[in-house]
Amino acid sequence: MPWESSVSLWTHRDFVRLWIGQSASQLASFAGQVTLPLVAVTSLGAGAAQLGVLRAVQQLPILLFSLVVGVLVDRWRFRSVLVAADLGRALVFASVPLGLGLGLSFLYAVGFAAGVFTVCFDVAYQSALPRLVERDQLAQGNSMLETTRSAAQISGPALGGGLVSLLTAPLAVLASAALFAFSSLSVGRISNRTTTGVPRTGVLRQIGEGLRIVARDSSLRAIAAATCVYQFGFTALTTVYLLFLSRTLSLPSAIVGLVLASFGPGVLIGSLLSAWLPRRFGYGPVVVFAALVSDLVMLVTSTLRGSGPLTVAALVTINVLYGALSQSVDVAVTAVRQLVTPLDVQGRVVATINFLGLGLTPFGALLGGALAAAAGVRTALLVATVWLFLSPLCLTRLRRSLAR
Repeated sequence: MPWESSVSLWTHRDFVRLWIGQSASQLASFAGQVTLPLVAVTSLGAGAAQLGVLRAVQQLPILLFSLVVGVLVDRWRFRSVLVAADLGRALVFASVPLGLGLGLSFLYAVGFAAGVFTVCFDVAYQSALPRLVERDQLAQGNSMLETTRSAAQISGPALGGGLVSLLTAPLAVLASAALFAFSSLSVGRISNRTTTGVPRTGVLRQIGEGLRIVARDSSLRAIAAATCVYQFGFTALTTVYLLFLSRTLSLPSAIVGLVLASFGPGVLIGSLLSAWLPRRFGYGPVVVFAALVSDLVMLVTSTLRGSGPLTVAALVTINVLYGALSQSVDVAVTAVRQLVTPLDVQGRVVATINFLGLGLTPFGALLGGALAAAAGVRTALLVATVWLFLSPLCLTRLRRSLAR
């Protein structure tokens, strides 16, 4: 039975409202990743250590609140969670110019609060799609949502940086506040008001139910395992990748920026292809072979030497291909997860997998840094890339589940 619909979601009013709101929200979020740290640097004189703390407090809510948010998303209307999350972020960002006199502590509080609302929005919008569209429209819907997220990932930082240069960092933050407010208006117009009918039992019991569902279902278990090993290895890889470019290859800063930026177009290409690939080849082959090929492509990086044009061209090519293939895998896996997960536990399953995967990232970063210090940057990069091959190995179990 085909899993890809021939009916365009552009005619689905509620999906278009979700898409518009998610697009504005992602643009605001990625712009804020530039403007908020620049407020800390330019207005409050923050140094590297303070910026590290700001980044940490923005990420901390993922570990602290993901599982609880998953329960709330399953209990409440997803539309209500989306509206509240982006209204909350709009108010938090709008408060920045008014609260600068309170110093860095205030900005840390802003970052933490924004992180909490971001967890709410991300879990809710990923859980909303299967409750909003038909099963055979999931691949198309995920492709459209990921395409705009990828575009925002590329254009958001540029928008933030441009606004800072035109206005000042505190005023540039207001652009994110306005986009978040616009997002809340768009998703608030979604007419789907249904709830999943999840009984209001204890939060811990429902968190445990989400964990058990992931553990017992072979497809979800394979997705969770693949996510965990991938996030761990990719974090270790990215920890040493910048050192590899700047120190091992001795690339100038401008070229390092070009190489890093080349991931963006690849991710955008992958998002655009992600609806077509499963329809052409099937979900099983896409999630396994695209993941395997992307890791093989990245494996070439550790063999590169020198800082000449051929090395730079090879790095850019590798990053574009890796971004496209890995993004195709990510969107396909998301669609499969939505298909096999019952509607009344979508939020808890999303939150559980996010929690397990992202919970390992600090340890991946620590291992990458320690390995680079002990064995050298090139060796650490090679080991981290080889580790990534465990992800397609886990996904082979998912392919067998889909074949049954």
